[in-house]
Amino acid sequence: MTLTDSATVEAVNQLADRARRASRVLARANRDWKDRALQAIATAIDTNRVAIKQANAKDLEAGRANGTSAAMLDRLKLDDARINGLISALQELAGLPDPIGRVVRGETLPNGLRMRQVNVPMGVIGTIYEARPNVTVDIAGLSLKSGNAVLLRGGSAALNSNVALVGFIRDALESVSLPRDLVISVDEYGREGADAMMGARGKIDVLIPRGGRELIQRVVTTAKVPVIETGEGNVHIFLDESAKEQMAVDILLNAKTQRPSVCNTVETLLIHKDAAAGATVLQALHAAGVTLHTDERAASLVPEIETVAAGESDWSNEYLNLDIAVKLVDDIDEALEHIRAYSTGHTEAIITSDLANSQKFIAQIESAAVIVNASTRFTDGGQLGLGAEVGISTQKMHARGPMGLAELTTTKWIVEGDGHVRK
Repeated sequence: MTLTDSATVEAVNQLADRARRASRVLARANRDWKDRALQAIATAIDTNRVAIKQANAKDLEAGRANGTSAAMLDRLKLDDARINGLISALQELAGLPDPIGRVVRGETLPNGLRMRQVNVPMGVIGTIYEARPNVTVDIAGLSLKSGNAVLLRGGSAALNSNVALVGFIRDALESVSLPRDLVISVDEYGREGADAMMGARGKIDVLIPRGGRELIQRVVTTAKVPVIETGEGNVHIFLDESAKEQMAVDILLNAKTQRPSVCNTVETLLIHKDAAAGATVLQALHAAGVTLHTDERAASLVPEIETVAAGESDWSNEYLNLDIAVKLVDDIDEALEHIRAYSTGHTEAIITSDLANSQKFIAQIESAAVIVNASTRFTDGGQLGLGAEVGISTQKMHARGPMGLAELTTTKWIVEGDGHVRK
């Protein structure tokens, strides 16, 4: 940090201190109080949806003027359907059990000591993300229910949207007598604010980045605060020899075209050389507007379709649009070998009618989520009943896959005795 950054560092540290004090008030809140706050936030977003969409329109207009990619603009967009989704997620969170105080394990030891390990809040969570205003609401709701305060750095691309959302969230918290400082934005400090968050060890308990590879790796390699790494999604689907044709078509179209700009969309399709459904699936994808980046053998399945010759970079590319890499493989072992070489550890799926192959795939895939005969779009906190998610963790720590309430808690050991001393 340069000397000119010292004021920003001090300002962000002070915001973290305010969040810490607010988290101590939240620690006294029971489930009913927290759930009333979640409902209040949902109501505030619903009541102010016109203002939210107007703020979002400014961000979208600026993004288009700056040449922002279609995938990023899609993530940035807040329309009525997505606002409804945010409201539903908050309401679902309010209906979930409170994770705080849950006993992970407990017993009375042979010496009479009573021991239990219980879930407790992290304390102050920091989130650095880009062009994702939905994350502002998701992380605020998840943090509130899990007993945490949160510092948000949402990036310049979604500045107007986030200013509006954070303001309405803070007002809603105050309406149920909880501190406004449970949710604080550091966006006014720009990139320097993000740098200050990364250096705020002891002020921020855990940092969660969410965005593209560049942002995530910058946080992982720079931060002094402990980081839960969320990863990009080079997601694979293996079309097994025994895959049913209509099932394969339905799954691939959903996994690639429903919302191609998100991290759980499929990016690479591996087809068994004897899969009867192979050509049909490629024809369906092409008809849906998907560009096929194929190796020579895969291209030969659909000679009537103009495909793009796949290069080495295609196997590791997270397209986030209507492009897909396609490779023909000899068997499931070659598919597994390819996935091990190029996977980012997010989600892999198999379409098969062979139980032995599905079990082999499950056992040998090391990604955070493994799916059998379903779309990869189900790797999502809301779809898996978590209410919402902070992101998809691809690391092998306590938080892995979609991160919901439980992943925003840690544990505390409570030991009670009757004058016990150690011998």
